[in-house]
Amino acid sequence: MAKKEREKNKKKNGKRSGPTSPEGERSGCLSSWSNILLWMVFFAILIFWLQSIDNGFLTTTSQIEYSEFIQELRQDNVERVHIQGEEIRGELKDQRILEIAEEDTAYYEVFTTYIPAFGDDRLMELLEEHDVTISAEPEAENYWWYIMIFALPLLLFIFIGFIFYQRMQGQGSGLFNIGKSQAKLQEPEDQKTTFEEVAGLDNAKKELQEVIEFLKEPGRFEELGAKLPKGLLLVGPPGTGKTLLARACAGEADVPFFTISGSDFMEMFVGVGAKRVRDMFDKAKEKAPSIIFIDELDSIGRSRGAGLGGGHDEREQTLNQLLSELDGFEPTTNVVVMAATNRPDILDKALLRPGRFDRQITVDLPTQKARVEILKVHAKNKPIADDVDLEKVARGTPGFNGAELENLLNEATLFAGRDKRKEVTMSDIDKARDKVMMGLEREGVQVDDEEKKILAYHEAGHAVVAAVLPHSDPIHKVTIIPRGKAMGVTQQLPEKEKYIYQREYLLDRLAVVMGGRAAEDLVFQTSTSGAQNDLKQVAKLARKMVLEWGMSDRFGHISFGSAEEEVFLGRDMSRQREYSDSTAREIDEEVKKITEEAFNRALTTLKENRDVLNKVAEMLLEKEEIPGEEVNKLLKTNGEESKADEEKGNKEQDSD
Repeated sequence: MAKKEREKNKKKNGKRSGPTSPEGERSGCLSSWSNILLWMVFFAILIFWLQSIDNGFLTTTSQIEYSEFIQELRQDNVERVHIQGEEIRGELKDQRILEIAEEDTAYYEVFTTYIPAFGDDRLMELLEEHDVTISAEPEAENYWWYIMIFALPLLLFIFIGFIFYQRMQGQGSGLFNIGKSQAKLQEPEDQKTTFEEVAGLDNAKKELQEVIEFLKEPGRFEELGAKLPKGLLLVGPPGTGKTLLARACAGEADVPFFTISGSDFMEMFVGVGAKRVRDMFDKAKEKAPSIIFIDELDSIGRSRGAGLGGGHDEREQTLNQLLSELDGFEPTTNVVVMAATNRPDILDKALLRPGRFDRQITVDLPTQKARVEILKVHAKNKPIADDVDLEKVARGTPGFNGAELENLLNEATLFAGRDKRKEVTMSDIDKARDKVMMGLEREGVQVDDEEKKILAYHEAGHAVVAAVLPHSDPIHKVTIIPRGKAMGVTQQLPEKEKYIYQREYLLDRLAVVMGGRAAEDLVFQTSTSGAQNDLKQVAKLARKMVLEWGMSDRFGHISFGSAEEEVFLGRDMSRQREYSDSTAREIDEEVKKITEEAFNRALTTLKENRDVLNKVAEMLLEKEEIPGEEVNKLLKTNGEESKADEEKGNKEQDSD
């Protein structure tokens, strides 16, 4: 039924917009006009050159001195002359020798000379006296020369302006396209993306399935009195597949699909954004049933009145027009608006009410099961070796979104290509994961023995504390090879995904991060700048525990909120904190207390396992990189490790 309505609209309108619309024909016409202008400039230059020849700029006559001409005249050797202004062209009765160089001579019979500036009163008497045939004409004014002098710069400016105009037209932002919609139309036959290519978003696909069925068979729902949802807002972090989901929705529904970014509505001219919104909805109504997808909605949908320069600006006019088109006086039939944003908290409340964006569909980071499905989709066109376990890869990539998983496999493919292998192995994927998570290896960094020893003990401190404490994540790899901005890395990978964090886990996390500084203090009785990032992490996490999560002994179950929630909004720049100065001082003291306890706990753990700390540091100095299993093997005979293993096992049994 949707196809019949669309065909009816096509017959009614007679034309279609999109890649094959008159815009393409217009660009072809502009190209032909550009060629015509180039030929015009060429012919103008050619005419100027010919005129120059005609006016004697290029001549074959011999030019002689005026005194020599008078001498020939007195010798009765001049046959005829032609006088034009100050120029005299003549013909001799007998040839004369013209000295060109010391040893080179030439004969001439036709000559050219010029009357001196002060004139010659006796010239006409001499000519009459020697019976010379005289012809004359007024001095020619070289109009073409003056025309070209003034016309060439004008033609040059016209040509440059025409080129810019043509390029603007090609980009869709020409003078006559200022108020036209920049939305790109994709017809149903061009839609090849379906839900089969979208992995790991089962809940979102279920929500969209109803809209797809409504677009395919609107009559079935209209009989029940149901109305088509006006808008669907896809909310989620970057890279989770919001745009891909919208494209697949259009492919499943088999309807025209208009795509545009929120920034495309903005222009330097006032009122252009609102006009483009109207034009976009008019085109979508002509193609109804259809889908409009607005990417990065927060660029035009931000809360009104939040700017510092006043509330009446171009962005707000565009937003007002969008609100009116979504649910205004004029009904919008069979046009679904889909939008995507990763900042729903800053959107205007009028956008989010029912009747405009009826549904908010959360597109969150993929779970472990979803990551396996995403990896399978991206691995279809890649030669994967038999030793690759995608489930293991999914377990080792917590927090990765779909775009990062695709990039992971692509990097692994590049590693295989560098080694001239035809299959991607598990080793390639491990290298790619280390590159993505820890950064590239910094080759050529020269570290002396003393600094290398400090670095080894620093990373060994992180590793030993992480291996001993019962609530910490397992160690994946310890390395002192410089990667990215870090001189060394202790990488931990959680066994399962965490959606809530227990206080015990956070305290262990703080101790692990302070393990490097504690090892420096224990072994070298000093502290280094290498713990800069560790200290930032500890301060941030400890402050969150006190301010937001109510995990401090002094304040108990109180949340003070964050002072940096929406600082970039104008109404929040003058926001004051919700507690007094004395409370702020107590908060600082509590954060300091948690930090010191984490350091002391890490220091105590390392003192109890000093032998293991030394062995791990020696292994790092020798191999530069060791897996987490090596650290666990060294701790097998340690009492603390046995106790930690027992507590970890009890915790896993409780969770099961």
